[in-house]
Formats: sequence, structure tokens, C-alpha cells
Amino acid sequence: MLRDSERNHRTGESESKTHEEPKSETKKVKNLSEFAQTLQLAWNGLLVLKNSCFPTSMHILEGDLGVINGLLKDHSSGGKLTQLKIAQRLRLDQPKLDEVTRRIKQGSPNGYAVLLATQATQGGVGAEGTFPVVEPGLQRRLLRNLVSYLKQKQAAGVISLPVGGAKCRDSTGMLYAFPPCEFSQQYLQSALRTLGKLEEEHMVIVIVKDTA
Repeated sequence: MLRDSERNHRTGESESKTHEEPKSETKKVKNLSEFAQTLQLAWNGLLVLKNSCFPTSMHILEGDLGVINGLLKDHSSGGKLTQLKIAQRLRLDQPKLDEVTRRIKQGSPNGYAVLLATQATQGGVGAEGTFPVVEPGLQRRLLRNLVSYLKQKQAAGVISLPVGGAKCRDSTGMLYAFPPCEFSQQYLQSALRTLGKLEEEHMVIVIVKDTA
């Protein structure tokens, strides 16, 4: 009789454990790509450097989605740009970083956006339609190659916005693409809390609108 009640007690215990586990499984985010999926998708396309292009997804960490929609507009088609070409570099020196911080503060709350850029998957294009076709002469490469290039140069990639089209005062700005560094980590505190460490290659994108 004792054995039966012991056995029941044990099965009761194991049952309650199995009930608990699935809950924690659904909440557990295992890597940065999965963390990005919990954020709002802001842009899907190709970052271009020289003859290479890097399929990239950008999810919004903070700031105003309107800035992204306004500055990443393809003026010829009226839709969103599908390709962004890095033409300049910004050295990761403190005075330069202070200038970016100043521009973010100046642009708050509606004139800036900070995004998490991760490797885009071929199928993960969502409502943006099909993935942009790679232009002839461009080699498709993984985002981690761009990240290691910028790390090696100790620089952020810089893009003047908008790309093409008339540059009127109220719709110009800059995009900065930061490889993992002290500056970019300040925007990833919630990801760090969730994951403990950020092992996957990624970039933090800062878009700031020019102030008149």
C-alpha cells in the first residue's frame, strides 16, 4: 500500500515537471536571429560593399519607423529601397562616436532609429515580397564577411540618404552600420539579458535624419 502511494507521488511529480517544461521552451530565445524575430521587421534587402552584396534583415530596436520608411525610399518606384551601398567608412574613434550620439539625441524622439541587422534567410522575406535580385557583377556573401571587414578596419559603414532622387532638406539623413563594439552593445542590453552573450555575427544600424 505504501509503495503504491509512493509510486503515485512520484508519477505526480514527473507529470508536473513535464507540464512546466513546454512553457519555458516557448519563451527561450536561443540566438540573436531568434531574438530579432521578436522585434518588428523594418527592412529586408542587400547591403553592398564594392563587388559584394550581403542579404540582410533589419529589425527595429528603438526610434521611429517613419524615419526608416521616409529615408529608405526608392524615389523612382515609390517603394522601399532593396539595396544600400556602403560608400564611406567612419572610424570608431571616440570623437566620431560622440558625434553620432549627439545626432541621435538631436533627432530624438522622431528623427532617428536604431536597428539590429542579422543575416537574412532566403525565405524570410515576409510582406516585403520576393528577395531582391542580385545585380550582375555582384557576389552574394554572408553578412558575417561584412562584419569581419568592418571589425578589421575598426570602422562603421556609412551611407548618405536618400539614395538617388532629390535631396530636399527635410528628407536627408545618414545610415551608420556598426560592427559589434562598445558603442553598438549599449543598444543590445535586452538581447544580452535574454541570451547572456551575443555569439552570432550582427550589426547595429543607426539612421539619423538631418536636422534643419
